[in-house]
Parts: sequence; structure tokens; C-alpha cells
Amino acid sequence: MRILGIDPGIAIVGFGFIDKNGSKLTPVQYGCIQTEAHTPEEERLLHVYEGMLQLIDRYKPDAVALEKLFFNRNVTTAMSVGQARGVLVLTAVQRGLHVAEYTPMQVKQAIVGYGKAEKRQVQEMVRMYLKLSAIPKPDDVADALAVAVCHAHSYTLNSKINEVLRK
Repeated sequence: MRILGIDPGIAIVGFGFIDKNGSKLTPVQYGCIQTEAHTPEEERLLHVYEGMLQLIDRYKPDAVALEKLFFNRNVTTAMSVGQARGVLVLTAVQRGLHVAEYTPMQVKQAIVGYGKAEKRQVQEMVRMYLKLSAIPKPDDVADALAVAVCHAHSYTLNSKINEVLRK
């Protein structure tokens, strides 16, 4: 199963593709889509859309997992990120992909085992899970990989629960 994890944003969209084969997780590709700060918002959203479309078409994920937004104090930033997030969800759905959402606390719980873990702890665990030589940069990329790993763990758990419920 190939999973695409996404850390949504308007300036930087982190992405990470991982393959899950049994309990083994393998990184496939990761990086970010960046937009220029003083570009009109509609052009930035188009850039995010086109970039994600190309990535989905190239790496063909089976599932997409996004980090849920938490409302911050800067309403303008929250609105822009929300719009980018909507574009990302739409892009995945257009390609027939199911989109799972996880809060930052759920991601930390799945990766570190503690919902209030520090960012550095999550990044180090992602590095270890995926056997990377270094923590991916910028932080948005590591966050996207964390969401993908979270989905890999959650998918396994949810599959087992559904198996039991079907019996």
C-alpha cells in the first residue's frame, strides 16, 4: 500500500510518500511544494493544485492522509491554509483517493506514543521508522511523513478492528 502524507500550507506544502508492506515502512519520495510570498493567493493555490496533481499522478498513492488544521490566532493565515487544504483534498478526491485526517495530537500519539510530544521527538521517530540518515527538512516535510506513518499505523489497527467486527 502506498500512502501520501500531507502537511497542508499556503507557503509550504509538505508531502511524503511511503510504502507499507506488512509492518515494514519504506520512504518513496518526500519534499515540499513552495509558493512565492508576494504572489496573488489564487496563483499560489493553482501552483499547489498543479504540483499535487503531478505528484499523485507520478507516485500513484492508494491513500492520502492530511493533518487536520487547528485554529490559530492569526485568522488570515488560518483562512489561507484552509483554502490550500481544500485544494489538496479536492485534488485527491478528483483522483478517486480516500482522504483520512489526523489531528496533530493523534499524529504524535501514533508516532511517539504521547499526544503532547515535542516536535523534535516526532521528527526523530519518523527518521527512525523510515531508516533515514537525517531528519527531513523543512519541518513541513517531516510532518507530512509523520502523518503518513500515523495513517500506516491507524490503517492497520482499523483493519484489524473491522475484521473482528465482521465475525
